[in-house]
Amino acid sequence: MNVLVIGAGAVGIGLAASMLSQNAKVSLFARGETARAIKENGIERCGLFEHYSFGKDEVTVYESYGDIPKDAFEYVFITSKTTANDDISKNLNENRQILKDNFKIIIFQNGFGNDEAYLRFFDKTEVFSARLITGFARPKRHVSEVTVYTEPILIGSLQNQDPSDLKPIADMITASGINCELTDEVDKYLWAKMLYNCALNPLGAILDVTYGKLTENEYTIEIMNKILDEIFEVLKASEYETLWDNSDEYKDIFYSKLVPDTYNHYSSTHHDIKMKIKTEIDSLTGKVIELGERNNVDVSTNKIIYNLIKSIESDF
Repeated sequence: MNVLVIGAGAVGIGLAASMLSQNAKVSLFARGETARAIKENGIERCGLFEHYSFGKDEVTVYESYGDIPKDAFEYVFITSKTTANDDISKNLNENRQILKDNFKIIIFQNGFGNDEAYLRFFDKTEVFSARLITGFARPKRHVSEVTVYTEPILIGSLQNQDPSDLKPIADMITASGINCELTDEVDKYLWAKMLYNCALNPLGAILDVTYGKLTENEYTIEIMNKILDEIFEVLKASEYETLWDNSDEYKDIFYSKLVPDTYNHYSSTHHDIKMKIKTEIDSLTGKVIELGERNNVDVSTNKIIYNLIKSIESDF
């Protein structure tokens, strides 16, 4: 099995190490200091579950698509930030010769609808999405630390395609220590993650506070409640569903379980703003707004949050 991992951040390195541990052949697409660190040190997965370390001769790093041989990969893992999807999908299309027959693309990213960039060029039978809520951190450029585990990685199709061909991938990730399963309802689980991320990520970044702090203030609670109410109205008006029937059901578990379990966590959006790099807001709140406007649903609270993040980004 030959796998290309595009995006050598914490998630990409973590999944690459998982696959290597099961004797898959893995290559990483990386550039700059990250590429240099992996070429010098190999990669490592530490933290929760089994510790894996692979030397520089056990993993290949490509910095240019032109360096990749023809018919090299059966699977492509997309683990980059969502802001790179337009560029990655175009490059994969322009360099199709690197892909074997019957290849599959699996998108391991935040947000919803990230498959759309790839469906411009690839058939719906070739593009799959994963719900990933395992926490990964990158203490060094070549090291991925598993920091949080709550539920299995789920892989499926947003285009109603059979994911059964991906069972070998799910089984190998599971064998590496991180449970991974196939599902025919990945959309429901991705929207469950969207509810959590859209309520917490941008607001925590704007106010420079942890997830938990947002639940200790009546004003931020009111904002989050309105965000959640609007998302459920969007879901009701669209073709999508999630795991709860209404926002009140979700709020019960959100405030009693989900946020307390991640009380001290700062969001990836917060990290991006601190680093002065573009956030993934378009794949999160931006997607809610897109679907809301398409279905004539009031998403004014989400729009305000979106505009505030975009205003902050405008100085980057």
